[in-house]
Amino acid sequence: MASEPLKIGLFVGREWSWPPAFLDEVNRRTAETGVVAEYVRIGGTMINEPVDYRVIVDRISHEVPYYRLFLKHAALQGVKVVNDPFMWTADDKFFGAALAERVGIAQPRTVALPNKEYVPGIVHNESLRNLRYPIEWEGLVNAVGGFPCILKDAHGGGWKEVYVIKDMDDLWDKYNQSGLLSMILQEYIKWDDYARCMGLGQSDVRVMRYNPNARYYSPEHGFSQDLYERLYNDTLTICRTFGYDMNTCEFAIKDGVPYAIDFMNPAPDMDVNSLGRGHFEWMVVHMADMTIRLARSNEGTRDRYTWGELVKARSEKAV
Repeated sequence: MASEPLKIGLFVGREWSWPPAFLDEVNRRTAETGVVAEYVRIGGTMINEPVDYRVIVDRISHEVPYYRLFLKHAALQGVKVVNDPFMWTADDKFFGAALAERVGIAQPRTVALPNKEYVPGIVHNESLRNLRYPIEWEGLVNAVGGFPCILKDAHGGGWKEVYVIKDMDDLWDKYNQSGLLSMILQEYIKWDDYARCMGLGQSDVRVMRYNPNARYYSPEHGFSQDLYERLYNDTLTICRTFGYDMNTCEFAIKDGVPYAIDFMNPAPDMDVNSLGRGHFEWMVVHMADMTIRLARSNEGTRDRYTWGELVKARSEKAV
């Protein structure tokens, strides 16, 4: 009797071009690999309910909280989730910048700011006794190199809540609109060139020249060999450091130095209309390669965590 195929599940939102192309690419190889891919269907999940996928690719749980709950549950059951929902829940651009700098990635100078507003129940003169006041705005601006500088949401994405700040009045105006968001202030890198690099499986990288103003990917990167290799290796370092198997890293290149200014994008753009046909086809084929390899392996997201080791050991003991 033939064994059941290994299953890859896919969580997606409104995107339309990459998902069916990816499913077709995986499923046309099924006879050779023993792996199939399909959209995940869920509607209420019991604790420790079995999950019959070896791999789940997540491209939407940052917008659908129930999906994130399910993906953590799937990781507990031994599934390899792309990307790790525990890391994705915990990351932010301030910690990310600090960690990236510690592993050798060039970073703009960055400062975390106190929140403008707080949840109900916070009494300013009682709940915030650890907070220095007034804020030393000029000192913070000078710490990142002065104006212009960048103000952005530490947990944001998709270029939302990102501002180029011209002067102190501009800073106060944008900061006063930030509400409950946690904002960071960052050095403005006046770049000569720009790259967006896709990292997959912590082993493959697509280096792409990118114009963030026009949102345009050049068909060929055109970088020097030395710069290409640094972009490639820095992207691998970032993906391995944060444990992401699917991630884009953006680099503002100034005087030949690539500064990683936006590098935690674990649901990256894979649309054919923005990427162009060449980059798109690379994403389809290499995502299929990666997920098939993971499906046929024994890797699980829980393997990174102490609790995962304890659960795995107890499960093996019970067999």
